[in-house]
Amino acid sequence: MTGARQDVVLLTEAWDSGASAWPRQRPEAYADDLGAATSLVAATAPSNQSKSDQDPAEGLPPAGEAHCRYLAEWEDMKLRYALPTDQTEVAALREGADGCPEQTVTYEPTP
Repeated sequence: MTGARQDVVLLTEAWDSGASAWPRQRPEAYADDLGAATSLVAATAPSNQSKSDQDPAEGLPPAGEAHCRYLAEWEDMKLRYALPTDQTEVAALREGADGCPEQTVTYEPTP
């Protein structure tokens, strides 16, 4: 199985959420972000391709621990990089969080 690392919030989604206005170096830093353990996750090539630029409103991992962790990591990345969320994304995050009462999100803003 060939593995890869991918951003939880893929750069294309970040771009659509406002990263297109970032200075030239910031998207590169985002793509290579090692500032938080949650910023990059192991992924197989097929799962990376199937995720494309989906946000939580368009697709989530199966329910359970991975589901809750994904939602928290998504929110962490959006908060750390001050990326806005649209209404459908917020609704999906809230709905998903209802099934994750033990999950919390803490983050450090990026410079």
